[in-house]
Amino acid sequence: MTGISAREVGVEFDGRVALRGVSVELTERRIAVIGSNGSGKSTFARLLNGLVAPTTGSLTVHGLDPAHQARELRRRVGFIFSNPDAQIIMPTVAEDVAYSLRGRGLARDEVRDRVTAILERFGLAAHADAPAHALSSGQKQLLALSAVLITEPALLVADEPTALLDARNTRRIAAALLDELPQQLVLVTHDLRLAARCDVALWFDDGRLIAQGSPAELLARYEREHA
Repeated sequence: MTGISAREVGVEFDGRVALRGVSVELTERRIAVIGSNGSGKSTFARLLNGLVAPTTGSLTVHGLDPAHQARELRRRVGFIFSNPDAQIIMPTVAEDVAYSLRGRGLARDEVRDRVTAILERFGLAAHADAPAHALSSGQKQLLALSAVLITEPALLVADEPTALLDARNTRRIAAALLDELPQQLVLVTHDLRLAARCDVALWFDDGRLIAQGSPAELLARYEREHA
């Protein structure tokens, strides 16, 4: 696993500093990113697949420079948003998943087989021909996950993927992300129970990475300071 390497990375939007001086090396498989709203954690997440470009410093993600290799980076890094409706493009479930494979030179039969396999994996096979936007919230998030994972990314970035879900669907998505994926995972979350299941945690505050370490120790400190 190549991992993520940042050196004094900063990001500005119209003169407003969103990130400053972020330096980190990440080779762990499951990485939790925590912090208050506006702390910079989502900006950091968006750096990892080129949705945001560094203003200062240097960044490599699985050997690629987002500033110069953004197209290739997006083929290697999948991104899951908190609201799956933002990612659903096509009318039906199967069409939406198949859309992710466009332009990859695959035969129609191979696309069909891969779509069938991933829908079965996430319990959506019975809904293959159903309208995508008619699914429940939990099913939509599983659809978004299916549409990303069918491309076999090296890294999956999930930005508050359980924020809109009830307890049952939160458990389903958490199991899929934290227990089943071979990919490296960056999980941005306010749910400290999910963060505790990761291998390392990053704590952002006021645009800075202020702490990095084992989830048990870092989350205990975070809870004390936010009690």
